[in-house]
Amino acid sequence: MKYSSIRPMALLLGTLVLPIVSFAQTRLTLQQAVTTALEKNPARKAALFERHAAAADTKLAKSALLPQIGFAESYQRSNDPVFVFGTRLRQRSFTAADFALDRLNTPTPIGDFATRFSGNWQLFDSGVSWLRVRQAKRMDEIAQRKLQRADQELVMRVVDAYTSLLLAAKRQQVAEDALKTSDSILDRSRANVQAGMVVESDLLSAQVNRAARQQELIRAHNDVALARAQLNYEMGVAPDTQFEPAELLAETSMPSASLDDLEKRALERRPDLQGLTQQQAVQADGVRAAKAAFGPRLNAMTDWQLDNSHFAGGGGNNWLAAVEIQLDLFDGGARRARLQRERAMKGRIDALHDAAISGIRLEVRKAYFDFDAARQQFEVARAAVGQAQESLRIGQNRYHAGLSTITDLLRMQEAALRAQTDYWQSLYRLQTSYASLELATGALDLNSPVVKQ
Repeated sequence: MKYSSIRPMALLLGTLVLPIVSFAQTRLTLQQAVTTALEKNPARKAALFERHAAAADTKLAKSALLPQIGFAESYQRSNDPVFVFGTRLRQRSFTAADFALDRLNTPTPIGDFATRFSGNWQLFDSGVSWLRVRQAKRMDEIAQRKLQRADQELVMRVVDAYTSLLLAAKRQQVAEDALKTSDSILDRSRANVQAGMVVESDLLSAQVNRAARQQELIRAHNDVALARAQLNYEMGVAPDTQFEPAELLAETSMPSASLDDLEKRALERRPDLQGLTQQQAVQADGVRAAKAAFGPRLNAMTDWQLDNSHFAGGGGNNWLAAVEIQLDLFDGGARRARLQRERAMKGRIDALHDAAISGIRLEVRKAYFDFDAARQQFEVARAAVGQAQESLRIGQNRYHAGLSTITDLLRMQEAALRAQTDYWQSLYRLQTSYASLELATGALDLNSPVVKQ
């Protein structure tokens, strides 16, 4: 075979293979969707930056324990008598002639290049700075717990959006099958009318039924598009991103546990409750810091300065070292008011912690009973599907044989369609309610059974 004939065939083969490859690249599992959301969701990024800010606050609090060193370079020029007199002394350029009254009263302007290094160290502040550092560390841990809880809530939203997309796809499939059944009923009705077996109203009823199924299919198509856009939003990608779910809405086994075990697990693992426990410790340190503010403070200061008449030199230098103790005797009641406020805030956090425990127990119970109800409803819906399908099959045979009316047949089709819809809806509720139960216990993450499936 010549090269000229091989190349067109290769190009044709490439055009057939490339769409298949690109389609395979757009298939998305639930775990991949969760991973993408944890990387790209803007709300999650905001929580992550809050965590970084809390870590920076810890470093800021620690800086108060270290000495502060400063540097300054300045230039001044003036004929102010006091400035001139002092500058000549600092520059080591004062002479006996400078004591002349004229030179003291109306001195010649003088310039001063001042180079200054200064240091300040708070040696003791009754433990306030150490308490602030401990508070900052705990606030960092609180931010981390907030991020963990935000991740769990994001995983829940992605699970719901992904499962909603699978449900929408199944509803679309059910609508397509229902339309095919309606077409079959319509064709049979038309044939029966032409054969004189039934009246014209049967054909009209079949046409109305087909129009209703068409409307349901249109809605189903739009529901799929909306569900895909919702999932894109939760993942933090562009709304028009195209992909196909790599999974199907199917029955899966979920691990079970008693209500008492689930409540105990939630109280041990919920990040938001752990954050409130840390907040209690932060407020306790706040009360201690407010009390410590009544104590003395001890500061050390040092200063070294070089004064020159020219930038390159030609002057003198001096230094200063000092130790200072401070004690506020009266501040208008500010410290006492601050102590009262910190105590009130501690009482507030304690109350919120108790309320959170009760709220978490209620969340777990609600999620547990929702999951239990969804499980039982699913069993009922699964049994009803087979019954409805068998009833429709019998009804079609009876109608074809002229033993029943089209009204009976359409009623059976409607029941079968409702049974199919209820089955997939109950399966969706079963999976999302289990995810809600894991969210309530603080166990929902990338490796949860409902995510890995």
